[in-house]
Amino acid sequence: MARPKGGDDVARTRGAKGRASRARQVYIFTEGEVTEPEYIDIILKNGTPAEAGRTVDHHMMNSSAKGDGRKPYRMVKDAVRTLRQAEREAEAAGLKRDKAWNWPQVWVLFDRDDHKSIPEAMRVAEKEGIRTAYSHPCFELWRLLHYTNYTSTFGGVCDDAAARLRSRAGFDETYGRGARTVSGQQAKHVRNDQVLSKDKQRYLDAKKYAQQINSRHSSTNPNDWDPYTDVWRFVEDGLLLSGY
Repeated sequence: MARPKGGDDVARTRGAKGRASRARQVYIFTEGEVTEPEYIDIILKNGTPAEAGRTVDHHMMNSSAKGDGRKPYRMVKDAVRTLRQAEREAEAAGLKRDKAWNWPQVWVLFDRDDHKSIPEAMRVAEKEGIRTAYSHPCFELWRLLHYTNYTSTFGGVCDDAAARLRSRAGFDETYGRGARTVSGQQAKHVRNDQVLSKDKQRYLDAKKYAQQINSRHSSTNPNDWDPYTDVWRFVEDGLLLSGY
């Protein structure tokens, strides 16, 4: 299971001893201040590691950021500096790039929303080795797919995706017995019962639905991928979970 870390500093290494079993250091930048961090906490506490002995230490890198500090392009640029420092420390610990499963990773989770720099942010990320998890129109689509398949366009409107999420049967009750309505502000807070299931089926279904809708897009412009989400890549490739 992952060991949570906070703050805005890259973790210090402890030398090369035990490097084969050293946890992967995963540094995460999120556009959302509440939803994505809460989701990450839930799945790391309840998720199933894909392979025994392979763990991650995760670091929320922009927990104190505001405004431009949470826009995709700015986060990617900040992520590049974080990755270079993490790579230097990994090399000092004796890890080998492209050979060690626990080579550090830096992830940026962001939405389409009304950002104008999405293509540029993705180009820089790919060039510099930054991993991205992208949702169009927003992260609420990924949450919605834990309830149902959805293939129609949102017209780029996140409020539409959020409203559809709040309308799902049983969603209100996750905020307390007898709850009948949930405001948009309340719904930013993720609850365990919205994503978890004993057999991991909710996650597996959400991943399947996401892959299906993603496969329909032929444009090379991520601004046109409506709807789209590849958060499952972050779950599996970044956090080393097989589900939750």
